[in-house]
Amino acid sequence: MSTPAPMTAPTARDAQRLPPLRFGFLATGPWILGFVVCVLFAFLCHALAQWQWDRRVEVQHRVNRVLENYDDDPVPFAEASRLFTAFQTEDEWTPVTLTGEYLVDETLIVRNRPRAGQPGYEVLVPFRTDEGPVVVVDRGWLPVGNSPGQPDAVPAPPAGHAEVVVRVKPGEPALDRDAPDGQVPSIDLAEIADTVGGPVAGTAYGIMVTEDPAVGSMPQKLVEPTLDEGPHLSYAIQWYLFAAMGFGVWGYSAWMRARNDRADALDGAADDGLLSAQRAPRPKPVRRRRDGLLTDEEAEDALFD
Repeated sequence: MSTPAPMTAPTARDAQRLPPLRFGFLATGPWILGFVVCVLFAFLCHALAQWQWDRRVEVQHRVNRVLENYDDDPVPFAEASRLFTAFQTEDEWTPVTLTGEYLVDETLIVRNRPRAGQPGYEVLVPFRTDEGPVVVVDRGWLPVGNSPGQPDAVPAPPAGHAEVVVRVKPGEPALDRDAPDGQVPSIDLAEIADTVGGPVAGTAYGIMVTEDPAVGSMPQKLVEPTLDEGPHLSYAIQWYLFAAMGFGVWGYSAWMRARNDRADALDGAADDGLLSAQRAPRPKPVRRRRDGLLTDEEAEDALFD
């Protein structure tokens, strides 16, 4: 009697004969829409990466100006008056020597000037140069005093003729804020000129470095400019990585879909083969002897069938 052949596990040779992955579903609406979303997301990431790159370039320019100008020898005001009246970006941090006298009665306090995380003020004193123009000098920083809205005391600059070394800084934009008498919301040179009531160099002011003669009580020095470029480069790279990840997720999803479709097709084919193998075989026709009687073997086979 013949019996059905047993089912065997697929061999390595059978695995090599697997049908190829099919990606025809990528032409359907949902997958096309997903690809379009990836493209739009990539454009957005590129715009954000470019924005971070532009910020890095701007910071690099500021750092380069510090490296080029900060530690230079001071230039006499007679040779560098243009820096205060027609300031250009590359002039920032250039040291300049002023000679003349402070206009102590015109001292101003700039509000809301934090330093190292502490609130405070900056002290501005107009300085009339020997050449005539008045230059605003930022003498330093003062902490918030016991009385609200003002420092406890404002150290006076040297009286009479003095020599002051300053570093050039551009004026600040105006702020739409009110301030008490003797105070200003920002270093807006046009507003300061109106307060002082005289001609003031209108495009730049000076941050004090040294004074001669020296005085006993001084405001605290302002924080030096940083040379750190910040994380803008790493942020730009991260945005491009996010764009690549969008396409990577879409591609991996498509590969998994094709792989699962092939597995489902193979499972269906295996199920059809198993059903065919489990069908009962047709009984063999019983052969009889010439006398019409069964042989012993045929009788046994017929009995089992």
